[in-house]
Amino acid sequence: MKFALNHMTAPRLDWRAFLGLAQRLGCIGVEFRNDLDRPLFDGESAETVANTVRENGLRIVGLSQVYPFNNWSDGIAAEVRALISVAQTCGAETISLIPRNDGKGRGNGERQANLRLALREILPMLKEAGMVALVEPLGFERSSLRQKAETINAIEAIGGAGHFKLVHDTFHHFLASETEFFPEWTGIIHVSGVEDRAVSVGQMEDEHRVLVTPQDRLGNCDQIAALMTGGYNGPISMEAFSPVTHALVAPETPLRASFDFIRSQVATLAD
Repeated sequence: MKFALNHMTAPRLDWRAFLGLAQRLGCIGVEFRNDLDRPLFDGESAETVANTVRENGLRIVGLSQVYPFNNWSDGIAAEVRALISVAQTCGAETISLIPRNDGKGRGNGERQANLRLALREILPMLKEAGMVALVEPLGFERSSLRQKAETINAIEAIGGAGHFKLVHDTFHHFLASETEFFPEWTGIIHVSGVEDRAVSVGQMEDEHRVLVTPQDRLGNCDQIAALMTGGYNGPISMEAFSPVTHALVAPETPLRASFDFIRSQVATLAD
């Protein structure tokens, strides 16, 4: 299994320490983010980061993010161009596009039109850069893009296959009550767990997302097994948003245990 680590899981670590953690855990790569409470790469140059990542035998499997990409404007266009430029310089394999998540732009017809407009405008930028963008449907009721099938329909409608792929986020897949898997469209899997039994599905938020353990309520391992059985062979990246996870002084041990649990459970399900 090709595990990766999203910087959201250990945001207190600077970029070098974060790379070291990923390397010790046997990860194939990392995802960096521009939405943490620290500058991207802690202000270090993208060229230095690229060299250090290569020296550590890792990959930058993703660079996040443009939000809200489907509320198209000149400002969003500039953000997409800027993120592509940084991705090219640091050697990131993909950029991430996050849909509007404030309860607006959800109307049937409206949301599809907004999505197609944004994808149509972004596609020439990706083609010029030889870049892939990962679109992440969010399962929250307030999200303007919840369903993977709707995303795929829009990508196909604008001729974007090959330059757009999906993020399969196990948390959002669960919240959206999705049952269909699209391994051939999946560019990365994001995993995190929810353990709190007092929280209803409708109350689940990013703050509840911890590491994946035997107490997980989201069916992470079943989702991963389904995707891998369908042919998915890409990165499986831990993305835990919970302050409880962020507060871990020594995250390596629980992360290793979480990866080991996922690996063993998926192997059992695949038998």
